[in-house]
Amino acid sequence: MDTIIQLSGFGDTILGYLIPFLFVLTVVVFVHELGHFLVARWCGVAVKVFSIGFGPEIFGFYDRHGTRWRVSWIPLGGYVKFIDDENVASASGRKAYEALPEEERKRSFQGKPLAQRAAIVAAGPIANFLLAIVIFTAIFSAFGERITAAKVDAISPGSAAERAGFKPGDRVISIDGTEINSFAAMQRIVAMSPDQALHFVVDRGGAAVDIAATPERKEITDRFGNTLRIGLLGIQRSASPDDWTLERHDPLTAFVMANKETYFVISRSLGYLYDVITGREAADQLGGPLRIAQVSGQVATAGFIALLNLAAIISVSIGLINLFPIPMLDGGHLLFYGIEAIRGRPLSESTQEIGFRIGLAFVLMLMIFATWNDLIHLKFL
Repeated sequence: MDTIIQLSGFGDTILGYLIPFLFVLTVVVFVHELGHFLVARWCGVAVKVFSIGFGPEIFGFYDRHGTRWRVSWIPLGGYVKFIDDENVASASGRKAYEALPEEERKRSFQGKPLAQRAAIVAAGPIANFLLAIVIFTAIFSAFGERITAAKVDAISPGSAAERAGFKPGDRVISIDGTEINSFAAMQRIVAMSPDQALHFVVDRGGAAVDIAATPERKEITDRFGNTLRIGLLGIQRSASPDDWTLERHDPLTAFVMANKETYFVISRSLGYLYDVITGREAADQLGGPLRIAQVSGQVATAGFIALLNLAAIISVSIGLINLFPIPMLDGGHLLFYGIEAIRGRPLSESTQEIGFRIGLAFVLMLMIFATWNDLIHLKFL
């Protein structure tokens, strides 16, 4: 009986992770591929397949333009396949193009001008950024945000905040020129800036005071049991329920805030990667599909709005990663098009093939590394 109960609980846990994971990834991938698809259609390119997932098809249908819309068994991405693509990675070989009848070449991807090809490729990542902006706008306007003032109620003895000169009663106005309207906004900047000097402006009894402080890098355990390395100052806020306010914003204000939020995610993601490359940060925080599944399940327990917020963040991340100049990714295609624009002719097919293989090897190594991190993080290894 104990074994049955334990297995049942394990199954519930898997479903609790799997369903939110599939929701988040399906929405993000669908919008990414829809960006490619819509701009391709607008440019007159014939699309053979629009697939969510890879591998064998689960179900699908043809639209009136002859495109096969399908859902496949491996839900770790998706693709749009044009009539002159040789494979699902959108590798467009000359043989596939030359095998088309003359009339069909006009509707092929390779038969389009360079600007249109670049627009089709860039449309996927751009669609991801737009999705994030739409989600953030909806959250800020329809659901609002809970706000408590960025006020210092207590300071931990021996902390970075005490050494910097913070005093109980201080209210943080800005950090590095960024206006701070809530304690959560201050926490987020501090948490993502370990060992980095920050310039604070605080309101102390009606007077503006400048404070320079460097958050200390600390390991903490969140409420889900995940171990995180973040920046901490040692500032405490003992907010009572009366201190919280729910603020809903008009659509225009929410839209502006959504753009700022999207930019924040992009800048902090690039900042983390820079810190990894320069050795200031460990790469063990890089996660793959297992980590996304875990976080999706955990966030889902906090409610649908939190899951939508996660979907927006992942959408920005996928859009950003796809813009990296790595052959096989959208950014790699754009790199080749940039070289073509400078040279006045495309790179040779053999050169592009070599680049594609290098890019494939890099992406596979990155996936293996991220999955290894996931397994260690989840204590499977």
